[in-house]
Amino acid sequence: MRPDFKKISKQMAALAGLDELLRGMFAQTEQLGQAAAGLCTKRLRTQAAVQLKGIPVDELKNSRAGIRTSVLTEAGYGTLYDLWQADDVQLQALGGVGEKQVASIRMITDEFLGQLSGRERIRLPRGQEEADAADRELVAALARYRLAEQVCRDARGLCDAQHAFLTEMKEKIRIRNRVHWFFSGKEKKEETQRACEALETYCAGQDFARAQRFYAIYLDAVSIDEAAAFSDFEKNSAAYYAMLDRLIGSRTSGEIIYGSIPAQLAAEVSAEETFLETFRGDLRGYQLFGVQYVLHQKKVLLGDEMGLGKTIQAIAVMVHLHSLDPDSRFLVVCPASVMVNWCREIRKFSGIDVQMLHGSFLEEGFTKWHDHGGAAVINYEGMRHITDRIDNHLKMALLVIDEAHYIKNPEAQRTRNIHRLEDESERILMMTGTPLENRVNEMCELIGFVRPDLVPKIRAYAGLRKVAAFREMLSPVYLRRQADQVLEELPELIENEEWCGMSLSDREAYTAAVIGGNFMTMRRVSFLQEDLSESAKAGRLSELCDMALEEGRKVVVFSYFRETLRYVRKMLNDICIGEISGSTDPEQRQGLIDRFSEAPGGSVLLCQIQAGGTGVNIQAASVVIFCEPQIKPSLERQAVSRVYRMGQIRKVLVYHLLCEHTVDESVRKMLEGKEKEFALYADESVMADAEAGLADKEWIRNVVEEEQKRYLPAVIRQETGKGGEQ
Repeated sequence: MRPDFKKISKQMAALAGLDELLRGMFAQTEQLGQAAAGLCTKRLRTQAAVQLKGIPVDELKNSRAGIRTSVLTEAGYGTLYDLWQADDVQLQALGGVGEKQVASIRMITDEFLGQLSGRERIRLPRGQEEADAADRELVAALARYRLAEQVCRDARGLCDAQHAFLTEMKEKIRIRNRVHWFFSGKEKKEETQRACEALETYCAGQDFARAQRFYAIYLDAVSIDEAAAFSDFEKNSAAYYAMLDRLIGSRTSGEIIYGSIPAQLAAEVSAEETFLETFRGDLRGYQLFGVQYVLHQKKVLLGDEMGLGKTIQAIAVMVHLHSLDPDSRFLVVCPASVMVNWCREIRKFSGIDVQMLHGSFLEEGFTKWHDHGGAAVINYEGMRHITDRIDNHLKMALLVIDEAHYIKNPEAQRTRNIHRLEDESERILMMTGTPLENRVNEMCELIGFVRPDLVPKIRAYAGLRKVAAFREMLSPVYLRRQADQVLEELPELIENEEWCGMSLSDREAYTAAVIGGNFMTMRRVSFLQEDLSESAKAGRLSELCDMALEEGRKVVVFSYFRETLRYVRKMLNDICIGEISGSTDPEQRQGLIDRFSEAPGGSVLLCQIQAGGTGVNIQAASVVIFCEPQIKPSLERQAVSRVYRMGQIRKVLVYHLLCEHTVDESVRKMLEGKEKEFALYADESVMADAEAGLADKEWIRNVVEEEQKRYLPAVIRQETGKGGEQ
């Protein structure tokens, strides 16, 4: 049967036209990148120009370019900044300053700007209301490039396949009209007929439609307006700063990126080649070095401070290894609370298949992972179900152990389960944001898993742990960077103590707790009564939430006590998105965080501090409220780091609700003393034994006795007075 050549011609034209648009899409995206980089360079030079105010015009004498500096100073040009602002016509109007001298002035000024701008950093405005015209232009350019690049990255495979198909059709459809068909042989007709059928099937199929959708999405990306650009920046600020690192180079010094890695090892790590073409994210300079470190050293402990993106570094390592071997297997062992987040992040930043090995999904997921490779995510408790099936049976390209301090106890069953897999994976990445420099025993247990040969040396030289040489000794296996060093764009963090005078209702409930001698009940001061209408702390909490609503801020409220959160939730009613506690299912937990991220300003998320203080990212919030002081300072630090982390663009306000003349004063006083003690140690590390002893029985007993001395006399007087009246 003869093909419909008019239809074939239209289909080939449509296919070729779309192919041209898609290929142009990639070229235009490169141009968008160049334009964004140009604006970045302009911004850096504009910022650096301010420093020209400190360079006198007389500096031009050193150039030996024949510039008459006396003429310039007499005309009022005292610094290079003055010359930078002047236009060429103004300068040439001066006697003795000609076109060549002006060209020399521009060249010298440009050299100074080039040197000075290399030390500058770009800080993007935190919102459209704070932006000037240059800010708006830059953010819009970055947004267009970021979104266009995302489309190109996702569409590249499909576009390459479509171009190859078009080329094939051009070769195989050898007959293009009825005349040629009439004079062609059987073989040529059959080949053309098959090709035409394939063309018709393709043009009516999903791939062609997907390619068209990609181009439509691309057009939306490159035409994004300023308001949408700022909205995208607020949601994805970490990606913007990573993109800036790529466009203008990381402004973070090598020493900070490398931590305490010696220069020779740092050079070897930096030379490690990476294959991240299919990685769907941007890495900061320090993150790329972390990826190279894992690949080069093979079995390591990544100790980056919380909020620096250890997860994304681990996924980038997976992408590299998957690029080299698509059948690779990766296993992530983590707390149950973050399993869903791990799966989501792997899907978001890679094309690697991921299975969550949990509950009813464990057996089916393990079988898929076993047979087809990819990533599997399991919690520590679930390891008992799969260790036997991996040990001596299955090889992995990477074993990731998240929150690695979970296996610090060598006697625990979960530790033994994981230790059985030390020979089953070519690479092992242990991750913990907890500082380990002064927790020698804990450090030795963790490092002993990946580099047992280093443990005797670590123990022998533990007394030198404050010295740089000790950290260098750890460098082959331990890499740690701190947020205040590598995230200079982080906004201000302001902590406030909100001292509240107890209401009569507060005092009565607290006095009863003191008489009962129950320390934990006493800690719930001002939240002991279910009706919070007369609670001093609850009243202040409500005021802070109202202030947050007016400023369009979201709030996270932390408490150690479920009962406190239950009362607060009842009080806040509709503005409360939900509550994360130790019993919250992992999927529900992630769903709450997603809802909170999309919720309007003024929304509140409640978190039990033991559950919400670790393993979640809540940078959508910029207000943190603690209902009571925590016994362990690390609990508060971890909770704040859930909000004050990479991706946060707003000033973070932290409020500690406290009641005068209560146990709150004792706890705060104790914490202040311990913080001073902790500050004496390198890297502000917390000694495990010191922190564990904060809430020892003797201290608690003393606090309860002091409170009883304070409140019992008033109770006795009150009771005596009542008796006298009777």
